[in-house]
Amino acid sequence: MKISTINYLIVAAALTSVSCSFKNPDPLIIATEIPNEIPYELSETQFQSSGMKLGKMEMKAFHEVVKANGMFDVPPENRATVSSYFGGTVKNIQLLPGERVKEGQVLFILENPDFVQLQQDYLEAKGQLTYLESDYERQKNLAQDNIASQKNYLRAESDYTVTRVKLESLSKKLTLMNLNPSDLTMENIRTTVTVTSPINGYVTQVNITRGMFLNPSQAAITIVNTDHLHLELNIFEKDLPKVRVGQPIRFKTQEDKSKEYQASVHLVNKTVDLENRTIGIHGHLSDEKLSDRFNPGMYLEADIYTTSESRASLPQNALVEVDGKYYVLVLTDSSNVGYAFSKKEVKTGSSNNDYVEILNTDDFEDKSEVLVNGAFNLVTE
Repeated sequence: MKISTINYLIVAAALTSVSCSFKNPDPLIIATEIPNEIPYELSETQFQSSGMKLGKMEMKAFHEVVKANGMFDVPPENRATVSSYFGGTVKNIQLLPGERVKEGQVLFILENPDFVQLQQDYLEAKGQLTYLESDYERQKNLAQDNIASQKNYLRAESDYTVTRVKLESLSKKLTLMNLNPSDLTMENIRTTVTVTSPINGYVTQVNITRGMFLNPSQAAITIVNTDHLHLELNIFEKDLPKVRVGQPIRFKTQEDKSKEYQASVHLVNKTVDLENRTIGIHGHLSDEKLSDRFNPGMYLEADIYTTSESRASLPQNALVEVDGKYYVLVLTDSSNVGYAFSKKEVKTGSSNNDYVEILNTDDFEDKSEVLVNGAFNLVTE
């Protein structure tokens, strides 16, 4: 009986000694000493060599996101289909798709004997007009003095007016042929005309070859100016109330999903696609200089950030998933020798690129510190 009593007293004293050795008046440590939490201990050397870091909950902005997809496009004024007002045989063309052209640059040359006839008609009308104008003025003066009949005056006026209209009409046709009527003489009548580029841009399609006959208004070359690329996105009808002009857009291209770019909502279409029940969204790049990286028609996936709210959060690296639940390691004690942590479950909400919303913030003290880097290795070991 004496031996049993002595053993009981030794065990009781040992338990009392252990209890006193872990006693700590710090309210943070007391708050985190929750039953059934798994303890983890690290030395200062282990903590530093593993690159571990401590952090606290932060208020971060979380957005409600509307998913969208679409492609790059250009405004209608930045796309041109080049043709000719007059038919002719392609005499010369030296263009390839992808080649950059400037406004007014010669794209190709057409040849047709009919071009000569137009120039001839213009020069003849121009010569006749000089005589008819002189005769008209003479008949006008004679009629005023009652020397000539009114009939001769009216005939002279009619001939002069008709020829003047004909000359003006031929002048406009020559202008459409890129010929300057003022410079046209008998010595420089041409059998060819040049077709020039109406805009700056890149050749995207060439539909003609040397020697073929190009009919009037037949599409010959397509040019696209990529200086102002924009996003043409589609969202579902149910998401329309959430989207507003000016909201930020983040998008990725199909070719490189590792990079993310920024844009903003510029226009929201007012009609719904009856087949797909989608609505068009027109977006502008935040940095126009990035236009050189993209091409019209490139597919893209985008997120439209509709609302923003600050919420308590932790870095994603601080959370460890185990059996469908998320945990963090909360600091319970620290000294020059090392650190002590306990595993604590967290309820998660929204997430952004780097942070995760924490819903059960009431389970943590305001000054609680967690392991934001290195938790995964400790929990999974």
